[in-house]
Amino acid sequence: MKPDQPSATAYRVAMRRAAHQILDQPKVLDDPVALRIVGPRGEASIRSDPRAYQSRFGRVLRAFLVARSRCAEDALGTAVAAGVRQYVVLGAGLDTFAYRNPYAAEGLRVFEVDHPATQGWKRTVLSKVEIEEPASVTYVPVDFETQTLPERLSACGFNTNAPSYFSWLGVVMYLTRETVMTALGFVASRPAGSGITFDYLVPPSSLSFLGRIGFWMVSRRVAKAGEPWRTFFDPAVLARDLRGLGFDRLEDLDGSALDARYFGGRAPFLRGRSAGHVLTAMK
Repeated sequence: MKPDQPSATAYRVAMRRAAHQILDQPKVLDDPVALRIVGPRGEASIRSDPRAYQSRFGRVLRAFLVARSRCAEDALGTAVAAGVRQYVVLGAGLDTFAYRNPYAAEGLRVFEVDHPATQGWKRTVLSKVEIEEPASVTYVPVDFETQTLPERLSACGFNTNAPSYFSWLGVVMYLTRETVMTALGFVASRPAGSGITFDYLVPPSSLSFLGRIGFWMVSRRVAKAGEPWRTFFDPAVLARDLRGLGFDRLEDLDGSALDARYFGGRAPFLRGRSAGHVLTAMK
């Protein structure tokens, strides 16, 4: 992203999550705050021109975005049931979980980590659309490329001795491999019961013809916005490296697996078309 400017992709992602609330039934991600956070104008633009979101490409991208969020929140639910009370949203963007936290009464504390410019912009958006910042959310401004995640979390009250769950959605592909593995190493060093759900991109050469076309369309768009994709992972190599860091339970879902879990009985949105995988790693 550009210095001192919010992420150019964060609002686009939020609009697609909002469109899911209006256009798709049944919902994979039931998120009423998604419509509120894009504001009245954003919601009105979806309702006035729904066809703009219903191309094959638009439906595939929207399906992946909501499926990855659902994966993270499902895994978080399992972690909370096992006693986790800290949830760290890395690269939060306009993520809405903290404002609909179903585990607040159980003491789940949410740490939203993001670049200072994007985080400041988000809080302005929240104020404008009158979404309250609950006491259970803590904002952690950090630049992943220049600041240390452990130091910034600790400075904001994160308990390093307690098991924690992390999500990291729509971020890994924009960072260097070294930065990614350092952050994953930090998660792996948390106490037993900790874990993370993140998405990543496979090399485009491994995709089908339609998958490569979709990859090219999105990569051009994000590069034009000043946020080019930088890192891709081979699933087998990534799994080996994650086990080397200390994770002992891995679940890596490609397009076919996401279709089977969340879109069963409907059109195969993602199979062979998505370069994205969603991976959950646990200790």
